[in-house]
Amino acid sequence: MRVWRVMGVLGVTAGLLLTGLSGTASAAPAPGGDASCAPDASTPLRQFRASWVASVVNIDWPSKTGLTAAQQQAELRGWLDDAVRQRHNAVILQVRPTADAFWPSKVEPWSQYLTGTQGGNPGYDPLAFAVAEAHKRNLELHAWFNPYRLSMGTDINALVPEHPARQHPDWVVTYGGKLYYNPGIPAARKLVEDAIMDAVSNYDIDGVHFDDYFYPYPVAGQVFDDAATYAEYGAGFPTLADWRRNNIDLLIQELGDRIKAAKPWVKFGISPFAVWRNKATDPEGSDTTAGVQTYDDLAADTRKWVREEWIDYIVPQVYWAGGFAPANYNKIVPWWADQVRGTDVHLYIGEATYKVGTSTQSPDWMDPAELSDHLAFDSTIPEVKGNIYFSAKDVRADRLGATTLLNNTWYTRPALIPTMPSLDSRAPLPVHAVRASRTTDGVQLEWRRTSSDTTSYAVYRRELTGGDHCPDNDARNLIATIRSTESYLDTTATPGKAYLYTVTALDRLSNQSVPIPAVSLR
Repeated sequence: MRVWRVMGVLGVTAGLLLTGLSGTASAAPAPGGDASCAPDASTPLRQFRASWVASVVNIDWPSKTGLTAAQQQAELRGWLDDAVRQRHNAVILQVRPTADAFWPSKVEPWSQYLTGTQGGNPGYDPLAFAVAEAHKRNLELHAWFNPYRLSMGTDINALVPEHPARQHPDWVVTYGGKLYYNPGIPAARKLVEDAIMDAVSNYDIDGVHFDDYFYPYPVAGQVFDDAATYAEYGAGFPTLADWRRNNIDLLIQELGDRIKAAKPWVKFGISPFAVWRNKATDPEGSDTTAGVQTYDDLAADTRKWVREEWIDYIVPQVYWAGGFAPANYNKIVPWWADQVRGTDVHLYIGEATYKVGTSTQSPDWMDPAELSDHLAFDSTIPEVKGNIYFSAKDVRADRLGATTLLNNTWYTRPALIPTMPSLDSRAPLPVHAVRASRTTDGVQLEWRRTSSDTTSYAVYRRELTGGDHCPDNDARNLIATIRSTESYLDTTATPGKAYLYTVTALDRLSNQSVPIPAVSLR
């Protein structure tokens, strides 16, 4: 057995193979270059992939209240292991479903969805556990907060006595069978921000995530009673609707500023209902006839947040099939691509896995290929940088085999998280002393970390005699991404074959170093 170690200067053979290797994505081969080096759209090097893990009413996790700490932890490990098996690189975990907390918050009580009783201590810190277990698997952990929803019922006295809403009942509005904080009250908005910042400040989360709930969805025959608040705080706003939109704008802008002031690397993302406005309402709206428009009905000017770059990513919930006339996936996604173009805001698409095999809305959801077709469509739109699936239990259910088909078609290789140069564009220093050696179990890679800002590593592999001289501008050669440890055992290496491996360092915003190679020969 021979072992080769390469530390910056390659031998002649490896040097020829690595001509042009950059470790970063490029759109096409250089003019006059080899067309076979064009990136493969089915194996992008960078793509955001995640599922929502919902805690409200125990949708996903914990599966029910009253589980022991060990049972809850085992369940969460299962969801994170699912993500790894599906080659996802992030998880969106709901940690504040109803003005409560999945961590020992200084602001709000423990969530009832942990123990069955609001304020009940689950016996461990779920958010700390989630962050540690996600990062162990090299998954980003985006903490998902619902800003204004207080309770899924209407009895304020069912909240624990020390709950801020019990201390300030004048902040509370009853609507549609639920309780909400009034977004028009500045002190209530500050409380919401403080609750979220308590998690940002004390936990190593990678992102703050909102879903589609701002002002509540309209309920026929009911009025969200904030007329008195508008009279008190609405000076300068000609309409109640204008004032409401400004209230939500302030939440988004202020919270975004506070997140970046505390931790500039923490991403702020929002997943709204996908229709900003219908074209019939506003010529600049999407070619849809949706029954809800976020601008008008939820006081959420989602397009403005993108244009002002108050957020880092947006995930419109495009929960309809391609060709569905009132809201066509193939029309809504390009509309959102137009909105993010020229901004620093990433576009990921929210996918309705829960509709597969169950929805009677349109027959397309009985086609196992519907979700896979969405990704085929998205692959033609450069602005789409990833997809998130609702929800984890539906992804796991794999109804009609749709999840398996999607993964086998589009997620055959790992993928790096898309970079956000507006937050940080400096790559970490490359690793050094890369060593590859044959063992009875495969090829053992070892290296040494150079940069203190290195968070994870990417490992690429190609056959030494394969004639592959292309840069790694897609994930065809990416075999693993790992966190912390400076070693990797490639158990898939074929005995007797010679391989060229390269290892890159990545920081927490996925900026990638220059690749350092090593050759394994038998």
